Amino acid sequence: MASHRRPKQPSRARVTVLTATATAAVALASQAANAAPKPTKSEVKAKVDKLYEEAERATNQYDGAKEKQKKLEKEIDGLQDKVAREQEELNELRTGIGAMASEQYRSGGIDASVQLFLSADPDDYLDRASTLDSLSAQQLESLKEVQAKQRELAQKRAEATEKLADLADTRTELGKKKTEIQDKLSKAQKLLNTLTDAERQEMADAETRASRSSAGRVDLGKEVAASSFGAAALNAAASQLGKPYMRGGTGPNSYDCSGLTQWAYGQAGVQISRVTYTQVNEGPHIGMSALKPGDLVFFNNTEHVGLYAGNGQVLHAPYPGASVRYESMSTIGSFQFGVRVTG
Repeated sequence: MASHRRPKQPSRARVTVLTATATAAVALASQAANAAPKPTKSEVKAKVDKLYEEAERATNQYDGAKEKQKKLEKEIDGLQDKVAREQEELNELRTGIGAMASEQYRSGGIDASVQLFLSADPDDYLDRASTLDSLSAQQLESLKEVQAKQRELAQKRAEATEKLADLADTRTELGKKKTEIQDKLSKAQKLLNTLTDAERQEMADAETRASRSSAGRVDLGKEVAASSFGAAALNAAASQLGKPYMRGGTGPNSYDCSGLTQWAYGQAGVQISRVTYTQVNEGPHIGMSALKPGDLVFFNNTEHVGLYAGNGQVLHAPYPGASVRYESMSTIGSFQFGVRVTG
């Protein structure tokens, strides 16, 4: 006789375990299918180079803001000194008018015009004083001098206040740019950390070889500099071969790109500005075919600058992790134009 007994159902706990296991397996399979492949060494280098370029742009803006801060601080100091001196002069003029009032008092009474000046609203009086016939020529001249000095002092104080506000904005910009630079460099380091130790060492060795080879085996041709100080600047920069790149570096131990060009021209007796955005204005712009040794050469939308060394070579401070070296113009980036420093 056939059995009609129902087959035994799996327990609820067993169903739950099986379901969870299947779900996890599907999720892992999905993640494996969707996971981006690990970037190759060349892909990492390209992304890192791009981040270094962006960091250099932010560095230029940071350096520009820092130069502006120094200029503003100097101007504010000068204005504050002027305000202090003019306040002293105004106090002396007022003392003179006070002496005039004392003399009038001793001689029988204070002139009504002087009483007005000594009132609580001298500015209002000064505007009306010149119309009073009772003032002597000497009194009128003294009061006009006080009036002019007060207006000049008010103008200087307003100018100082405006520059202080500008300085506060500049310091805020400095903080933002510093954060941006650190963010770009941090991202670059994270990308480098995705490489194996061997791959990172290969990249480091390539940088070392590039720096060493540029120092000893670069054919610069026989081109002649356009000026004696251009030649002197190039020679000065060549003496810094092998010095490390450092953001904000102006020598003599380390450099960023515009720090090197500024230092080199300084050694040649020519003072040029600090950042690429202003170094582009140091002389006439010239095309690639007209370049001469010692000319400034700008790349990547004027974010990077070096010195033309001859035969298509540029002497520059490239980026973090690299040293001052010669490099072919074709490998640096997008050429913008050259600038011949006029001295």
